[in-house]
Amino acid sequence: MTFPGGVHPPDYKELTENCEITPLAHPKQVAVMLSQHIGAICKPLVAKRDTVTAGQLIGDVDAFVSAPVHSPVSGTVKDIVLQSHPVLGREMAIVIDVDPETDTQKFPCPEKFDENFDEKQYSAAQIGDAIRNAGIVGMGGAGFPTRVKVDPGAKPEKRAIIVNACECEPFITCDYRVMLEWTNQFIAGVKLVRQISGCDNVYIGIEDNKPKAIATVKEALANGKGCEGIEVCPVKTKYPQGGERQLIKSILDEDVPAGGIPPMIGVLVINVCTCAAIAEAVVFNEPLTHRVVTVTGEGINNPGNFYVPVGTSVSELIDLCGGLTEGASKVLLGGPMMGFAIADLSTPITKTGGAITVLTKKSITRAKFENRETACIRCGRCLDVCPANINPTKIAHAVKFGHFDIAQQYHMNTCIECGCCSYICPANIEIKGYINTGKILVAREKKRMPK
Repeated sequence: MTFPGGVHPPDYKELTENCEITPLAHPKQVAVMLSQHIGAICKPLVAKRDTVTAGQLIGDVDAFVSAPVHSPVSGTVKDIVLQSHPVLGREMAIVIDVDPETDTQKFPCPEKFDENFDEKQYSAAQIGDAIRNAGIVGMGGAGFPTRVKVDPGAKPEKRAIIVNACECEPFITCDYRVMLEWTNQFIAGVKLVRQISGCDNVYIGIEDNKPKAIATVKEALANGKGCEGIEVCPVKTKYPQGGERQLIKSILDEDVPAGGIPPMIGVLVINVCTCAAIAEAVVFNEPLTHRVVTVTGEGINNPGNFYVPVGTSVSELIDLCGGLTEGASKVLLGGPMMGFAIADLSTPITKTGGAITVLTKKSITRAKFENRETACIRCGRCLDVCPANINPTKIAHAVKFGHFDIAQQYHMNTCIECGCCSYICPANIEIKGYINTGKILVAREKKRMPK
């Protein structure tokens, strides 16, 4: 089970794959971004100096494609200000000072789920309302509002659900640990997604370099009640196996049309942590205020997997992991292939932020050229590995010289930003960076993105 193209970077999973999920004490302050999803940005429902409680709705907007935000802590609203955002540059956030007298630490609850969970006790309407009210979005990185994605009334009807459990990005292990430690909660979420979508065929795609996760999930499904029709599909270990289009190709051998999305062919793709959050929202009416974050890389003293409140700053998490090593050089939100390098460590964790990766200078420098860009040699390697089957170099050159019309003719928006082209390029050209820049500049030109 595989797809055309792709690369095989070292996975570096050994840094955190055996680190259990550790709940962290709440920080003194959190900054909850009003934009943590694709769609309309939330408007604040609180004002400066207001007292808020953990789980309280603090931001929402009357739009179909959107998701509300909630306070992960109890405390006082210090301010509503612009804050560093990993994608948008800067966006409004509600800054909350934690009150140590009233705030209590939240802990995960996987032990409250067992193999006898019955999703049929919940109607599609109940599940949908719970997902929307909890503010659940795709936690694998895209951030698409989950209520919209699982809408049972959408056309065409859904005929297959694929659970993206690949976690193909190097270093990151948050989904892997959820499958091992929160197995029953994760499967309960999968069953709830099946219940609301009305779809019988469910495939859980796990890369074959994770035999422990494959065995754990298979055993839970074999012993679980009502798990018929849910199948574990070991897929070939290759990056970006976790891309929606690539996973659909690997499991169903079908193609999503260029410029289209999986629902257009009746397929729903959902992430592991998103399933776990759905179970908690539906069964316990808990909003999405905390998530599992992998803090890893050779630049971190004590890497691990942590259960943290949304809005915790990157610097806070790094400090809790023993700080940076002497050679630390670059901090990424996400992994080294698709993550965003940040300069401001006050940037808060969002619902989609599953990892902080700190790289050393040694790990990001190519010994021979020291990362020096040279002229393109027309070798065609970027074409060979591109999983989207486009010409990345043509697009990058068009962007470099400001020819955005040509970049779009070469299907710039079809690029999934996986970084395979940059990884394989012998000339050290940051092809993905040029394409990302082109997308941003075109979006600003069309006023789809703030300048």
